[in-house]
Formats: sequence, structure tokens, C-alpha cells
Amino acid sequence: MDITIHTTFLPHTDPEASLAFYRDLLGFELVQDVGQGAMRWLTFVSPAQPDVRLVLTPPAADPGVTEDERRTIAELMAKGSYQSIILGTKDLDGVFEKLQAADAEVVSEPTEQPWGVRDCAFRDPAGNMVRIDEVR
Repeated sequence: MDITIHTTFLPHTDPEASLAFYRDLLGFELVQDVGQGAMRWLTFVSPAQPDVRLVLTPPAADPGVTEDERRTIAELMAKGSYQSIILGTKDLDGVFEKLQAADAEVVSEPTEQPWGVRDCAFRDPAGNMVRIDEVR
């Protein structure tokens, strides 16, 4: 079989803050911006992996989601336990310093993990956990 990751999704609560984080800080390219106001779907690609898309979506935009479910999703997002993504870089310390200097919410500083990876973690503007592995 020849299967690859094509698209992955994360929720967002503020399109402009998400643009500042993913485009301006992390260096992803915005390839599509659909919708208006808070109801925008933002599609990014990494210049290093232009075939893999990261789509930021309004949370619970599905009309079948109840108000109770929307509240639960909002609570989980606020705690940073709803969604996550793991990114990779050869310059973990440089990326960490850049994000920290931009006042991104630090969850953990660069650390050698017992499972054999060195990583750090931040929350994006919507509260999603963004872990960054050092690519060796």
C-alpha cells in the first residue's frame, strides 16, 4: 500500500491569532482562507512538506453538534486537551527561543524525553497542544 498523510485538522477560535502563530511564527504558508469572521477555514502547508495540509477549522461547526457538546469542546480546548499536533525541526532551541520571545504559551522547555526524543511544547492561540520534536 502507498498511503500518506494528506490533511490534518485542528480547531481554532481566532483566525487572526492563528495566522500570527502558524504563518508568522512557525513559517507555514497560508494556501486557502475560506469563510468570514470567526467562521473561517485556514489551510496551511509547510514549505518543506507542501503536500501535507494543516486545516484550522471553527470548533463544533457541524450543525449536528448540540449546545452541550459545544460547551464541552470549548472547555476541553481551554484546557489544551481537545486536539494536538507534533511538529519537527532540526533547530529545536532556535524555534523554542523564537516562540518564547513572541510570548507563546510555553508548556514545556526543550527536554530529553525517556522515550528517546528531545522536544518542547506550546499551546496555540486556541489552546491546542503543539509539541515540537527535534529531528536528528
